Amino acid sequence: MAQQLELFSIPNPCRHICQTDDRGFCRGCLRSREERFRWMQMEDSEKREVLRLCRQRYLRQLRAKKTPEQIPPDQPSLF
Repeated sequence: MAQQLELFSIPNPCRHICQTDDRGFCRGCLRSREERFRWMQMEDSEKREVLRLCRQRYLRQLRAKKTPEQIPPDQPSLF
């Protein structure tokens, strides 16, 4: 399969909140230390993979913050 040329570079997702959480991920961009340090040397395909992982980490954080009453029931209540 032929590679598609990228017209625009993938921007750095840094949000300038450079603090790590208890698992070692940045609180601002959710990248690991290695992902942050290697960003400038990564190929675009690697950057896309890192962004995909960051999205998964973000969604995992959202799910962890929801309390049981915030999660909608499978079936609507009749009352």
